[in-house]
Amino acid sequence: MPTPWQICCDKKSRTKNAEAETDTMAQTSEKVQMKKEITLLNGVSLIVGNMIGSGIFVSPRGVLMYSASYGLSLVIWALGGIFSLFGALCYVELGTSIVKSGGSYAYILEAFGAFVAFIRLWSSLLIIEPTTQAVIAITFANYIVQPVFPHCEPPYDAVRLIAAACICSLTFINCVNVKWGTRVQDVFTYAKVMALILVISVGLYKIGKGETENLRAPFEGSATNPGMIALALYSALFSYSGWDTLNYVTEEMQNPERNLPLSIAISMPIVAIIYLLTNIAYYVVLDMSALLTSDAVAVTFGGETLSHAKWIIPIAVAMSCYSGLNSSIIAASRLFYVGAREGHLPVSLSLIHIKCFTPVPALLFNGLMTLLYLLVEDVFLLINYYCFNYWLFVGLSIAGLIYLRYTQPHRPRPVKLSLFFPIVYCLCSLFLVIVPLYSDTINSLIGVGIALSGIPAYYLGVYLPVEKRPKRLLWLSVQLQQRSMFRSSSTVLSRTWT
Repeated sequence: MPTPWQICCDKKSRTKNAEAETDTMAQTSEKVQMKKEITLLNGVSLIVGNMIGSGIFVSPRGVLMYSASYGLSLVIWALGGIFSLFGALCYVELGTSIVKSGGSYAYILEAFGAFVAFIRLWSSLLIIEPTTQAVIAITFANYIVQPVFPHCEPPYDAVRLIAAACICSLTFINCVNVKWGTRVQDVFTYAKVMALILVISVGLYKIGKGETENLRAPFEGSATNPGMIALALYSALFSYSGWDTLNYVTEEMQNPERNLPLSIAISMPIVAIIYLLTNIAYYVVLDMSALLTSDAVAVTFGGETLSHAKWIIPIAVAMSCYSGLNSSIIAASRLFYVGAREGHLPVSLSLIHIKCFTPVPALLFNGLMTLLYLLVEDVFLLINYYCFNYWLFVGLSIAGLIYLRYTQPHRPRPVKLSLFFPIVYCLCSLFLVIVPLYSDTINSLIGVGIALSGIPAYYLGVYLPVEKRPKRLLWLSVQLQQRSMFRSSSTVLSRTWT
Protein backbone atom coordinates (compact mmCIF):
# COMPACT_ATOMS: atom_id res chain seq x y z
CA MET A 1 0.00 0.00 0.00
CA PRO A 2 1.61 3.36 -0.98
CA THR A 3 2.15 5.96 1.66
CA PRO A 4 0.11 9.19 1.32
CA TRP A 5 1.91 12.48 1.49
CA GLN A 6 0.26 15.75 2.30
CA ILE A 7 0.80 18.80 0.17
CA CYS A 8 1.00 22.27 1.64
CA CYS A 9 -0.18 25.29 -0.30
CA ASP A 10 0.92 28.82 0.51
CA LYS A 11 -1.87 31.37 0.07
CA LYS A 12 0.56 33.89 -1.40
CA SER A 13 1.43 31.57 -4.31
CA ARG A 14 -2.16 30.72 -5.28
CA THR A 15 -3.21 31.03 -8.89
CA LYS A 16 -6.62 31.80 -10.22
CA ASN A 17 -6.87 28.48 -11.95
CA ALA A 18 -7.55 25.70 -9.42
CA GLU A 19 -6.15 22.95 -11.66
CA ALA A 20 -2.94 24.86 -12.32
CA GLU A 21 -2.61 25.44 -8.59
CA THR A 22 -2.98 21.73 -7.92
CA ASP A 23 -0.25 20.93 -10.46
CA THR A 24 2.04 23.47 -8.86
CA MET A 25 1.41 21.99 -5.44
CA ALA A 26 2.15 18.49 -6.68
CA GLN A 27 5.45 19.65 -8.21
CA THR A 28 6.55 21.43 -5.01
CA SER A 29 5.27 18.83 -2.62
CA GLU A 30 6.65 18.47 0.87
CA LYS A 31 5.60 16.31 3.74
CA VAL A 32 3.50 18.12 6.31
CA GLN A 33 3.00 16.88 9.83
CA MET A 34 1.15 18.05 12.92
CA LYS A 35 3.29 20.14 15.23
CA LYS A 36 4.99 18.64 18.27
CA GLU A 37 3.12 20.71 20.85
CA ILE A 38 2.30 18.17 23.57
CA THR A 39 4.61 18.68 26.55
CA LEU A 40 5.31 16.45 29.53
CA LEU A 41 2.68 18.26 31.61
CA ASN A 42 0.11 17.95 28.79
CA GLY A 43 0.89 14.24 28.58
CA VAL A 44 0.29 13.72 32.30
CA SER A 45 -2.99 15.65 32.05
CA LEU A 46 -4.17 13.57 29.09
CA ILE A 47 -3.52 10.27 30.85
CA VAL A 48 -4.85 11.31 34.27
CA GLY A 49 -7.82 13.10 32.69
CA ASN A 50 -8.84 10.06 30.66
CA MET A 51 -8.27 7.48 33.41
CA ILE A 52 -10.12 9.41 36.10
CA GLY A 53 -13.50 9.71 34.46
CA SER A 54 -16.91 10.02 36.02
CA GLY A 55 -16.82 6.45 37.38
CA ILE A 56 -14.94 7.19 40.60
CA PHE A 57 -17.50 9.93 41.36
CA VAL A 58 -20.62 8.16 40.21
CA SER A 59 -20.39 4.40 40.60
CA PRO A 60 -17.23 2.81 42.07
CA ARG A 61 -19.42 0.08 43.56
CA GLY A 62 -18.65 -2.72 41.07
CA VAL A 63 -15.48 -3.77 42.90
CA LEU A 64 -17.19 -3.62 46.30
CA MET A 65 -20.25 -5.53 45.09
CA TYR A 66 -18.20 -8.52 43.91
CA SER A 67 -15.53 -8.47 46.64
CA ALA A 68 -18.16 -8.10 49.42
CA SER A 69 -15.81 -6.37 51.89
CA TYR A 70 -13.95 -3.10 52.24
CA GLY A 71 -10.59 -4.76 52.83
CA LEU A 72 -10.67 -7.09 49.83
CA SER A 73 -12.00 -4.32 47.58
CA LEU A 74 -8.98 -2.14 48.42
CA VAL A 75 -6.66 -5.07 47.66
CA ILE A 76 -8.42 -5.48 44.30
CA TRP A 77 -8.01 -1.76 43.55
CA ALA A 78 -4.28 -2.04 44.31
CA LEU A 79 -3.91 -5.15 42.11
CA GLY A 80 -5.74 -3.38 39.30
CA GLY A 81 -3.28 -0.50 39.53
CA ILE A 82 -0.27 -2.84 39.40
CA PHE A 83 -1.67 -4.75 36.43
CA SER A 84 -2.42 -1.51 34.56
CA LEU A 85 1.12 -0.34 35.29
CA PHE A 86 2.43 -3.48 33.58
CA GLY A 87 0.39 -2.64 30.48
CA ALA A 88 1.50 0.98 30.55
CA LEU A 89 5.17 -0.05 30.79
CA CYS A 90 4.73 -2.30 27.75
CA TYR A 91 3.25 0.67 25.89
CA VAL A 92 6.31 2.71 26.85
CA GLU A 93 8.50 0.27 24.90
CA LEU A 94 6.06 0.12 22.00
CA GLY A 95 5.60 3.91 21.90
CA THR A 96 9.32 4.66 21.92
CA SER A 97 10.27 1.96 19.38
CA ILE A 98 7.29 2.54 17.03
CA VAL A 99 7.05 6.33 17.09
CA LYS A 100 3.65 6.55 15.42
CA SER A 101 0.34 7.92 16.60
CA GLY A 102 -2.66 5.60 16.68
CA GLY A 103 -1.97 3.55 19.81
CA SER A 104 -2.77 -0.15 19.59
CA TYR A 105 -3.83 0.19 15.93
CA ALA A 106 -0.33 1.31 14.95
CA TYR A 107 1.33 -1.45 16.97
CA ILE A 108 -0.94 -4.21 15.63
CA LEU A 109 -0.33 -2.92 12.10
CA GLU A 110 3.42 -3.09 12.61
CA ALA A 111 3.38 -6.56 14.17
CA PHE A 112 0.51 -8.44 12.54
CA GLY A 113 -0.26 -6.58 9.34
CA ALA A 114 -3.08 -4.65 7.71
CA PHE A 115 -5.99 -7.08 8.13
CA VAL A 116 -5.86 -7.42 11.93
CA ALA A 117 -5.18 -3.68 12.30
CA PHE A 118 -8.19 -2.88 10.11
CA ILE A 119 -10.47 -5.03 12.30
CA ARG A 120 -9.14 -3.10 15.32
CA LEU A 121 -9.88 0.19 13.55
CA TRP A 122 -13.31 -0.99 12.41
CA SER A 123 -14.31 -1.93 15.96
CA SER A 124 -13.27 1.50 17.23
CA LEU A 125 -15.10 3.28 14.44
CA LEU A 126 -18.38 1.39 14.82
CA ILE A 127 -18.71 0.91 18.56
CA ILE A 128 -15.82 1.71 20.92
CA GLU A 129 -15.12 5.41 20.34
CA PRO A 130 -18.58 6.84 19.51
CA THR A 131 -20.33 4.85 22.24
CA THR A 132 -17.82 5.82 24.92
CA GLN A 133 -17.96 9.49 23.97
CA ALA A 134 -21.75 9.56 23.76
CA VAL A 135 -22.06 8.03 27.24
CA ILE A 136 -19.58 10.53 28.72
CA ALA A 137 -21.41 13.45 27.07
CA ILE A 138 -24.80 12.27 28.39
CA THR A 139 -23.37 11.87 31.90
CA PHE A 140 -21.99 15.41 31.64
CA ALA A 141 -25.39 16.73 30.55
CA ASN A 142 -27.22 14.91 33.35
CA TYR A 143 -25.07 16.54 36.01
CA ILE A 144 -25.34 19.96 34.39
CA VAL A 145 -29.16 19.91 34.48
CA GLN A 146 -29.47 18.09 37.81
CA PRO A 147 -29.66 21.32 39.89
CA VAL A 148 -32.55 22.51 37.69
CA PHE A 149 -34.52 19.28 38.19
CA PRO A 150 -33.49 18.14 41.69
CA HIS A 151 -36.56 15.99 42.36
CA CYS A 152 -37.42 14.53 38.96
CA GLU A 153 -35.92 13.04 35.84
CA PRO A 154 -34.47 15.76 33.56
CA PRO A 155 -36.11 16.13 30.11
CA TYR A 156 -34.69 13.70 27.57
CA ASP A 157 -34.35 16.31 24.81
CA ALA A 158 -32.60 18.81 27.07
CA VAL A 159 -30.01 16.23 28.13
CA ARG A 160 -29.31 15.16 24.54
CA LEU A 161 -29.03 18.75 23.30
CA ILE A 162 -26.58 19.67 26.06
CA ALA A 163 -24.61 16.51 25.31
CA ALA A 164 -24.49 17.48 21.64
CA ALA A 165 -23.35 20.99 22.55
CA CYS A 166 -20.59 19.50 24.70
CA ILE A 167 -19.36 17.31 21.82
CA CYS A 168 -19.51 20.17 19.31
CA SER A 169 -17.69 22.63 21.57
CA LEU A 170 -14.80 20.23 22.23
CA THR A 171 -14.60 19.25 18.57
CA PHE A 172 -14.38 22.95 17.63
CA ILE A 173 -11.70 23.64 20.25
CA ASN A 174 -9.55 20.78 19.01
CA CYS A 175 -10.05 21.79 15.37
CA VAL A 176 -8.83 25.32 16.02
CA ASN A 177 -5.63 24.56 17.90
CA VAL A 178 -3.92 21.59 19.54
CA LYS A 179 -2.82 23.90 22.36
CA TRP A 180 -6.42 24.91 23.05
CA GLY A 181 -7.33 21.26 23.49
CA THR A 182 -4.41 20.55 25.82
CA ARG A 183 -5.12 23.68 27.89
CA VAL A 184 -8.73 22.62 28.36
CA GLN A 185 -7.43 19.22 29.37
CA ASP A 186 -4.96 20.69 31.88
CA VAL A 187 -7.50 23.00 33.53
CA PHE A 188 -10.30 20.45 33.88
CA THR A 189 -7.94 17.70 35.02
CA TYR A 190 -6.61 19.96 37.78
CA ALA A 191 -10.18 20.81 38.79
CA LYS A 192 -11.35 17.21 39.16
CA VAL A 193 -8.16 16.16 40.96
CA MET A 194 -8.76 19.02 43.42
CA ALA A 195 -12.34 17.81 43.93
CA LEU A 196 -11.08 14.31 44.69
CA ILE A 197 -8.48 15.75 47.06
CA LEU A 198 -11.39 17.44 48.86
CA VAL A 199 -13.17 14.06 49.17
CA ILE A 200 -9.95 12.43 50.40
CA SER A 201 -9.32 15.24 52.91
CA VAL A 202 -12.78 14.80 54.41
CA GLY A 203 -12.16 11.06 54.74
CA LEU A 204 -8.76 11.55 56.38
CA TYR A 205 -10.31 14.12 58.74
CA LYS A 206 -12.94 11.57 59.77
CA ILE A 207 -10.23 8.95 60.33
CA GLY A 208 -8.27 11.46 62.40
CA LYS A 209 -11.34 11.96 64.60
CA GLY A 210 -11.54 8.21 65.13
CA GLU A 211 -14.67 7.65 63.05
CA THR A 212 -13.51 4.30 61.69
CA GLU A 213 -16.39 2.00 62.62
CA ASN A 214 -16.81 0.84 59.01
CA LEU A 215 -13.15 -0.22 58.80
CA ARG A 216 -12.80 -2.15 62.06
CA ALA A 217 -13.34 -5.56 60.43
CA PRO A 218 -12.33 -4.76 56.84
CA PHE A 219 -12.15 -8.35 55.54
CA GLU A 220 -15.27 -9.66 57.22
CA GLY A 221 -17.58 -11.34 54.71
CA SER A 222 -15.01 -11.22 51.89
CA ALA A 223 -15.86 -13.15 48.76
CA THR A 224 -14.06 -16.47 48.43
CA ASN A 225 -15.55 -17.58 45.12
CA PRO A 226 -12.83 -17.19 42.42
CA GLY A 227 -15.47 -16.13 39.90
CA MET A 228 -16.65 -13.24 42.10
CA ILE A 229 -13.08 -12.12 42.76
CA ALA A 230 -12.39 -12.25 39.01
CA LEU A 231 -15.40 -10.02 38.31
CA ALA A 232 -14.25 -7.58 41.01
CA LEU A 233 -10.80 -7.37 39.40
CA TYR A 234 -12.42 -6.92 36.01
CA SER A 235 -14.41 -3.93 37.32
CA ALA A 236 -11.26 -2.36 38.78
CA LEU A 237 -9.27 -2.83 35.58
CA PHE A 238 -12.00 -1.20 33.54
CA SER A 239 -11.81 1.83 35.84
CA TYR A 240 -8.06 2.04 35.15
CA SER A 241 -8.50 1.98 31.36
CA GLY A 242 -7.20 5.05 29.56
CA TRP A 243 -3.51 4.67 30.39
CA ASP A 244 -2.82 4.27 26.65
CA THR A 245 -4.21 7.71 25.71
CA LEU A 246 -0.84 9.34 25.10
CA ASN A 247 0.21 6.60 22.66
CA TYR A 248 -2.48 7.87 20.28
CA VAL A 249 -0.66 11.21 19.90
CA THR A 250 2.98 10.08 19.99
CA GLU A 251 3.88 11.97 16.81
CA GLU A 252 2.76 15.25 18.41
CA MET A 253 4.81 14.85 21.59
CA GLN A 254 7.92 16.83 22.27
CA ASN A 255 10.80 14.38 22.74
CA PRO A 256 8.60 11.26 23.01
CA GLU A 257 11.54 9.02 23.97
CA ARG A 258 11.79 11.01 27.21
CA ASN A 259 8.32 12.43 27.81
CA LEU A 260 6.23 9.32 27.05
CA PRO A 261 7.91 7.17 29.74
CA LEU A 262 7.93 10.06 32.22
CA SER A 263 4.25 10.88 31.63
CA ILE A 264 3.23 7.28 32.28
CA ALA A 265 5.57 6.95 35.27
CA ILE A 266 4.05 10.07 36.86
CA SER A 267 0.42 9.41 35.96
CA MET A 268 -0.01 5.80 37.00
CA PRO A 269 0.95 6.23 40.69
CA ILE A 270 -1.14 9.41 40.90
CA VAL A 271 -4.27 7.64 39.64
CA ALA A 272 -3.72 4.52 41.78
CA ILE A 273 -3.21 6.57 44.97
CA ILE A 274 -6.24 8.76 44.23
CA TYR A 275 -8.43 5.71 43.60
CA LEU A 276 -7.35 4.00 46.83
CA LEU A 277 -7.68 7.08 49.05
CA THR A 278 -11.01 8.13 47.50
CA ASN A 279 -12.49 4.70 48.15
CA ILE A 280 -11.19 4.76 51.73
CA ALA A 281 -12.93 8.13 52.19
CA TYR A 282 -16.18 6.68 50.84
CA TYR A 283 -15.88 3.65 53.12
CA VAL A 284 -15.29 5.77 56.22
CA VAL A 285 -18.38 7.92 55.68
CA LEU A 286 -20.88 5.55 54.01
CA ASP A 287 -21.89 2.07 55.05
CA MET A 288 -21.97 -0.76 52.52
CA SER A 289 -25.71 -0.63 51.87
CA ALA A 290 -25.51 3.09 51.05
CA LEU A 291 -22.57 2.53 48.70
CA LEU A 292 -24.23 -0.32 46.85
CA THR A 293 -27.59 1.41 46.40
CA SER A 294 -26.41 4.93 45.52
CA ASP A 295 -26.62 5.98 41.88
CA ALA A 296 -23.96 8.65 42.48
CA VAL A 297 -21.69 7.77 45.39
CA ALA A 298 -19.78 11.06 45.45
CA VAL A 299 -23.03 13.06 45.52
CA THR A 300 -24.28 10.94 48.43
CA PHE A 301 -20.91 11.47 50.14
CA GLY A 302 -21.17 15.23 49.60
CA GLY A 303 -24.69 15.30 51.02
CA GLU A 304 -23.45 13.55 54.18
CA THR A 305 -20.31 15.64 54.76
CA LEU A 306 -20.17 18.92 52.82
CA SER A 307 -23.44 20.53 53.93
CA HIS A 308 -23.90 23.80 51.97
CA ALA A 309 -20.86 23.03 49.80
CA LYS A 310 -22.36 19.80 48.46
CA TRP A 311 -22.98 21.51 45.11
CA ILE A 312 -19.24 21.15 44.45
CA ILE A 313 -19.58 17.42 43.72
CA PRO A 314 -22.06 17.57 40.79
CA ILE A 315 -19.94 20.30 39.21
CA ALA A 316 -16.81 18.20 39.74
CA VAL A 317 -18.49 15.23 38.05
CA ALA A 318 -19.45 17.40 35.06
CA MET A 319 -15.90 18.79 34.81
CA SER A 320 -14.51 15.28 35.04
CA CYS A 321 -16.73 14.19 32.16
CA TYR A 322 -15.71 17.23 30.09
CA SER A 323 -12.03 16.44 30.63
CA GLY A 324 -12.50 12.74 29.88
CA LEU A 325 -14.45 13.50 26.71
CA ASN A 326 -11.80 15.95 25.54
CA SER A 327 -8.98 13.42 25.90
CA SER A 328 -11.11 10.77 24.19
CA ILE A 329 -11.79 13.09 21.23
CA ILE A 330 -8.09 13.87 20.88
CA ALA A 331 -7.15 10.17 20.91
CA ALA A 332 -9.97 8.97 18.61
CA SER A 333 -9.38 11.65 15.98
CA ARG A 334 -5.70 10.65 15.76
CA LEU A 335 -6.72 7.02 15.42
CA PHE A 336 -8.94 7.81 12.42
CA TYR A 337 -6.30 10.16 10.99
CA VAL A 338 -3.62 7.44 11.10
CA GLY A 339 -6.06 4.84 9.75
CA ALA A 340 -6.79 7.07 6.74
CA ARG A 341 -3.08 7.75 6.26
CA GLU A 342 -2.52 3.99 6.05
CA GLY A 343 -5.27 3.65 3.44
CA HIS A 344 -7.83 1.98 5.73
CA LEU A 345 -10.30 4.89 5.77
CA PRO A 346 -11.27 7.52 3.17
CA VAL A 347 -8.25 9.61 2.23
CA SER A 348 -9.93 12.87 3.19
CA LEU A 349 -9.68 11.91 6.87
CA SER A 350 -5.87 12.20 6.67
CA LEU A 351 -5.93 15.90 5.79
CA ILE A 352 -4.49 18.54 8.10
CA HIS A 353 -5.54 22.18 8.46
CA ILE A 354 -3.17 24.47 6.60
CA LYS A 355 -2.83 26.99 9.46
CA CYS A 356 -3.79 25.17 12.63
CA PHE A 357 -2.05 21.87 11.85
CA THR A 358 -4.95 19.89 13.29
CA PRO A 359 -6.66 16.84 11.69
CA VAL A 360 -9.91 18.70 11.07
CA PRO A 361 -11.66 16.07 8.88
CA ALA A 362 -10.86 13.29 11.37
CA LEU A 363 -12.14 15.44 14.25
CA LEU A 364 -15.34 16.28 12.38
CA PHE A 365 -15.87 12.64 11.44
CA ASN A 366 -15.42 11.57 15.07
CA GLY A 367 -17.83 14.28 16.23
CA LEU A 368 -20.43 13.29 13.64
CA MET A 369 -20.26 9.61 14.63
CA THR A 370 -20.72 10.50 18.30
CA LEU A 371 -23.68 12.78 17.51
CA LEU A 372 -25.32 9.95 15.58
CA TYR A 373 -24.98 7.68 18.61
CA LEU A 374 -26.76 10.30 20.73
CA LEU A 375 -29.85 9.44 18.68
CA VAL A 376 -29.81 5.93 20.18
CA GLU A 377 -32.18 6.08 23.13
CA ASP A 378 -30.47 3.39 25.21
CA VAL A 379 -26.88 4.19 24.21
CA PHE A 380 -25.65 2.89 27.59
CA LEU A 381 -26.60 -0.62 26.45
CA LEU A 382 -24.18 -0.36 23.53
CA ILE A 383 -21.21 0.00 25.85
CA ASN A 384 -21.71 -3.64 26.91
CA TYR A 385 -20.87 -4.78 23.39
CA TYR A 386 -17.25 -3.74 23.25
CA CYS A 387 -15.66 -5.06 26.48
CA PHE A 388 -14.54 -8.21 24.70
CA ASN A 389 -13.09 -6.26 21.74
CA TYR A 390 -11.34 -3.70 23.93
CA TRP A 391 -9.33 -6.17 25.98
CA LEU A 392 -8.69 -8.45 23.00
CA PHE A 393 -6.98 -5.70 20.99
CA VAL A 394 -5.06 -4.24 23.93
CA GLY A 395 -3.73 -7.73 24.70
CA LEU A 396 -2.98 -8.32 21.02
CA SER A 397 -0.96 -5.11 20.76
CA ILE A 398 1.19 -6.17 23.72
CA ALA A 399 1.55 -9.65 22.22
CA GLY A 400 2.94 -7.74 19.25
CA LEU A 401 5.74 -6.48 21.50
CA ILE A 402 6.82 -10.10 22.16
CA TYR A 403 6.45 -10.96 18.47
CA LEU A 404 8.58 -8.01 17.34
CA ARG A 405 11.31 -8.95 19.83
CA TYR A 406 11.85 -12.15 17.84
CA THR A 407 11.11 -10.95 14.30
CA GLN A 408 12.95 -7.61 14.60
CA PRO A 409 15.61 -8.17 17.30
CA HIS A 410 17.82 -5.31 16.07
CA ARG A 411 15.07 -2.68 16.04
CA PRO A 412 16.11 0.40 18.09
CA ARG A 413 14.39 0.29 21.48
CA PRO A 414 15.12 3.33 23.71
CA VAL A 415 13.22 1.53 26.48
CA LYS A 416 13.49 -2.26 26.66
CA LEU A 417 11.55 -4.22 29.27
CA SER A 418 12.02 -7.69 30.64
CA LEU A 419 9.70 -10.07 28.76
CA PHE A 420 8.19 -10.89 32.16
CA PHE A 421 5.95 -7.78 31.91
CA PRO A 422 4.34 -8.40 28.49
CA ILE A 423 3.96 -12.14 29.14
CA VAL A 424 2.15 -11.54 32.44
CA TYR A 425 -0.02 -8.87 30.84
CA CYS A 426 -0.93 -11.11 27.88
CA LEU A 427 -1.96 -13.91 30.23
CA CYS A 428 -4.10 -11.52 32.25
CA SER A 429 -5.58 -10.10 29.03
CA LEU A 430 -6.65 -13.60 28.10
CA PHE A 431 -8.48 -13.70 31.43
CA LEU A 432 -10.10 -10.35 30.64
CA VAL A 433 -11.29 -11.67 27.28
CA ILE A 434 -12.77 -14.81 28.85
CA VAL A 435 -14.55 -13.00 31.74
CA PRO A 436 -17.10 -11.11 29.58
CA LEU A 437 -17.71 -14.24 27.51
CA TYR A 438 -18.58 -16.01 30.76
CA SER A 439 -20.47 -13.21 32.53
CA ASP A 440 -22.15 -11.48 29.57
CA THR A 441 -22.13 -14.00 26.74
CA ILE A 442 -24.81 -12.50 24.47
CA ASN A 443 -23.41 -8.96 24.50
CA SER A 444 -19.87 -10.27 24.02
CA LEU A 445 -20.93 -12.29 20.98
CA ILE A 446 -22.63 -9.20 19.54
CA GLY A 447 -19.32 -7.39 20.01
CA VAL A 448 -17.53 -10.20 18.17
CA GLY A 449 -20.07 -9.91 15.36
CA ILE A 450 -19.45 -6.16 15.09
CA ALA A 451 -15.70 -6.79 14.78
CA LEU A 452 -16.17 -9.55 12.18
CA SER A 453 -18.41 -7.27 10.10
CA GLY A 454 -15.17 -5.50 9.18
CA ILE A 455 -14.08 -8.49 7.04
CA PRO A 456 -16.24 -7.64 3.97
CA ALA A 457 -15.40 -3.95 4.43
CA TYR A 458 -11.69 -4.79 4.36
CA TYR A 459 -12.08 -7.01 1.31
CA LEU A 460 -14.06 -4.43 -0.69
CA GLY A 461 -12.31 -1.26 0.42
CA VAL A 462 -8.70 -2.29 1.03
CA TYR A 463 -7.79 -5.74 -0.27
CA LEU A 464 -9.27 -5.55 -3.79
CA PRO A 465 -7.29 -3.61 -6.42
CA VAL A 466 -8.80 -0.20 -7.12
CA GLU A 467 -10.13 -1.18 -10.55
CA LYS A 468 -12.03 -4.15 -9.10
CA ARG A 469 -13.74 -2.31 -6.25
CA PRO A 470 -17.51 -1.61 -6.45
CA LYS A 471 -18.26 1.35 -8.68
CA ARG A 472 -20.37 3.01 -5.99
CA LEU A 473 -17.44 2.83 -3.56
CA LEU A 474 -15.07 4.28 -6.16
CA TRP A 475 -17.54 7.09 -6.91
CA LEU A 476 -17.75 7.96 -3.21
CA SER A 477 -13.97 7.94 -2.91
CA VAL A 478 -13.61 10.26 -5.93
CA GLN A 479 -16.22 12.63 -4.53
CA LEU A 480 -14.42 12.81 -1.18
CA GLN A 481 -11.08 13.47 -2.89
CA GLN A 482 -12.56 16.17 -5.13
CA ARG A 483 -14.15 17.90 -2.17
CA SER A 484 -10.87 17.63 -0.29
CA MET A 485 -8.97 19.21 -3.19
CA PHE A 486 -11.53 22.03 -3.28
CA ARG A 487 -11.13 22.66 0.41
CA SER A 488 -7.36 22.56 0.10
CA SER A 489 -7.40 25.88 -1.72
CA SER A 490 -8.67 27.65 1.38
CA THR A 491 -8.42 25.74 4.61
CA VAL A 492 -6.89 22.29 4.55
CA LEU A 493 -4.01 20.43 3.02
CA SER A 494 -4.55 18.31 -0.04
CA ARG A 495 -2.80 15.03 -0.61
CA THR A 496 -1.46 12.86 -3.39
CA TRP A 497 -0.16 9.30 -3.72
CA THR A 498 3.46 8.42 -4.42
